[in-house]
Amino acid sequence: MDIASLQAFLAVAETGSFSRAAERVFLTQPAISKRIARLEQGLDTRLFDRIGRQVQLTDAGRALYARAHRILQEVDDIKRSITNLTGEISGELRFATSHHIGLHRLPATLKRFHESYPDVRLDLRFMDSERACAAVAHGELELAVVTLPPKPAHPLKVARIWNDPLAVVVAPGHPLAGRTPIVARMLLDYPAILPGPGTYTREIVLKAFGALRERVQIGMTTNYLEVLKMLAAIGLGWSALPNTMIDDSLRVVQIKKWNLRRELGIVTHATRTLSNAGQALVQLIEQAQ
Repeated sequence: MDIASLQAFLAVAETGSFSRAAERVFLTQPAISKRIARLEQGLDTRLFDRIGRQVQLTDAGRALYARAHRILQEVDDIKRSITNLTGEISGELRFATSHHIGLHRLPATLKRFHESYPDVRLDLRFMDSERACAAVAHGELELAVVTLPPKPAHPLKVARIWNDPLAVVVAPGHPLAGRTPIVARMLLDYPAILPGPGTYTREIVLKAFGALRERVQIGMTTNYLEVLKMLAAIGLGWSALPNTMIDDSLRVVQIKKWNLRRELGIVTHATRTLSNAGQALVQLIEQAQ
C-alpha cells in the first residue's frame, strides 16, 4: 500500500468516477485504474463495484475510506512539520473562501501574498462557509476564510477578523420602505429571501425572530449574496445583507431591538499543523483587517 494509491482511491471514492478522479489528481484514467488495481491486489479484496459507468464502494472500500483519510492527513502533517523546520515558504496551500469574502475582502491580500511568495501554489476553492468548515474539519483543506460558525465545535479553531453587520433591506417601492422603526413581527406579512437551510447567515436572521421564527415566509433561497441583493432590489421580498453591499437600489428597514451581525474570519483545524505558507497567509489577512 502506498500514498499515491491511497490518493487515487480517495479520488475515485469521492467523485464516483475513474475519469473524474483522473482529472482531479492530474493523471490519465489508465494510471488511476492501475493504482486502484495495485491497491486491491495488495489488500486482496475488491474496493469498488463497477456497474456500467457507475462506481460504488464495497464494504471493504467503505472500511478503508475513513482510515485512508486519516493516513493521508498524518502524512500531510509530517510533510508540513518537516518543511516548517526549514522556514521555507513554498509548496501547495489548499484553502477555501466564500464567494462574498473572496470578492469583497480578499483580493488585495491575495495579490500581496502572490507577489511576496511566488513559490507557493494556491489551490483556492470557492464554496459555502458551512461546506468549507466541514472540509477543514475533515482535513481536506488547511484553512478557510469564511463566515464563522455561531457555535464552533471541535476540531475547528476560529479567529474573528471582521465584524460584518447585517441590515434588513427591501426595494424602494416595498410597503416597508421608508417606514419608521418597526417591530420584527411586521416582517412576517411579507416574503423573505434568505440563504438556504443550514447556513450560518440564515440561522442568524431566524434566531432574531425568537419564538416567531417558524412563521417567517421564505419565498426564495440562494446562497449567493449578490443574487439575494438583486432579488430584493426588484421587489420580490425582504432580505438581510451586509451593510457593505447596500446602495441606492435598496432601502434599509430599521427593526426595533435588532442588532444583526455575522463574524467573518479564519477557520483552521485545532490539532493540525499549519504550513509556513498557511501561517504567512493568516498573518497577511490579520494585518489587512
